[in-house]
Amino acid sequence: MPNTTYGDISQRTAAWAATDQLNHAEPILVLSKFGQSKPLPKNKADTVKFRRPVPFDVLNTPLAEGVTPTAQQMNYEDVTVQIKQWGAVVEITDIVADLAEDPVLSDANELCGEQAAETVELQTWGAIRAGTNVFYADGASRSEVASPVSLSKQRAVTRSIKGNRAKKITSMVSASPNYATEPVDAAFIAFAHTDLEADIRDMVGFTPTEKYGSMKALPHEIGKVEDVRYILSPVLTKWADAGAAASGTISTSGTNADVYPIVYVGKEFYGLIPLKGANAIKPSVINPSTISKDDPLGQRGYVGWKTYFVAKILNEGWGARLEVAASDLA
Repeated sequence: MPNTTYGDISQRTAAWAATDQLNHAEPILVLSKFGQSKPLPKNKADTVKFRRPVPFDVLNTPLAEGVTPTAQQMNYEDVTVQIKQWGAVVEITDIVADLAEDPVLSDANELCGEQAAETVELQTWGAIRAGTNVFYADGASRSEVASPVSLSKQRAVTRSIKGNRAKKITSMVSASPNYATEPVDAAFIAFAHTDLEADIRDMVGFTPTEKYGSMKALPHEIGKVEDVRYILSPVLTKWADAGAAASGTISTSGTNADVYPIVYVGKEFYGLIPLKGANAIKPSVINPSTISKDDPLGQRGYVGWKTYFVAKILNEGWGARLEVAASDLA
């Protein structure tokens, strides 16, 4: 196993390192704040069920005078998801345990925190951008996309999800170690890559966060257009060269446009086990000079993390993907 050797590490306590790793992971997360959270209890196998009530049918027959209507029965649907385990470890040698101060253990903690957060974000992004409710900036397929996002395309998306009775998001997971939520101003949320920021700001009716007044901006939010709030992250990947011939848009190869998904979500569009809380992520730190039967001289130390995580779309009609190109600002 590759390890970090002499001159690379300073001594830290395991408690400090674990706390630092979790704190460093938290600011990177955006998707995990708005899904339906379902913590995995200990000793409950490897599956989680997201349970939802089946809506009642709309009535088209009026009540008859003096006749009590037939009682309706509550029905529920289960969406079952199998949990997967994720994790990584860094190995460090012991020689500098009693020598000069050095930042490698701290750096390893930060990098592990980033790795854990980005792993979870990408798993969530992969799940929610794979939905079946799809719109294109041009044409009817990804290979025809060559234009940036527009107000008319956003309206087509929101008309679709509103027609499916999607509710606006009114809460998010709070930045605490518990599974608590905090209220947010009602809106649909759109997630996208930071490359799209200029195009979103150029949309008709865009309001930047600094002009919100009493409304509080969300983490990584840049602003809103009508009833959609835009949250951007460089972690939310694109499809390189997947569009039509590039003309004033970003292209990895210089030939075809890169295609960027914007995922618009309503309340409970997707569910997940978040990177939060005592049972969701477990940082681990073994300092050099820790003696065990496998390391009788205490020559090695480790920094690592593991988590159980899964993300899944729960209601296809309550979210949508709009595939667009990004203007080349060069």
